[in-house]
Amino acid sequence: MDPDLMALLVCPACRGPVQEQDSVIVCQSCGKQYPVREGIPVMLVEEAS
Repeated sequence: MDPDLMALLVCPACRGPVQEQDSVIVCQSCGKQYPVREGIPVMLVEEAS
């Protein structure tokens, strides 16, 4: 994923920093995992695991 985009993203649940791991975006604060579909991060709390 584009590093400039990753620098802008935060967790929508807790506003914590996120990091890309495998094919998901993981919040470093609360641990929620957000899927990446076709290269697009789905940053919806309802989609988090």
